[in-house]
Amino acid sequence: MADPLIARLKTLIVETLRLDDVRPEDIPDDEPLFGSPRFGLDSIDALELVLRIEKEFGVKIGSSEESRRALATVNTLAAFIRASQPGKRVA
Repeated sequence: MADPLIARLKTLIVETLRLDDVRPEDIPDDEPLFGSPRFGLDSIDALELVLRIEKEFGVKIGSSEESRRALATVNTLAAFIRASQPGKRVA
């Protein structure tokens, strides 16, 4: 069964970054989001994504280093959100 948080994050990435030619299910869970030739995301994209994630999930991504670690892949992003909300079911 698919992880609902992973599915939500992929949809959020496509919507936030206006990736018109990418479907959420086309984003691999472990592929780098930044520096990947497939997506071509840059620092402005990262900022937009961080702001949306903070608002959507009520988490705080503090430093640029923390942002780089959290946004490495969809899986690392999901793990970051879950770790930032212990005891809270995130879907």
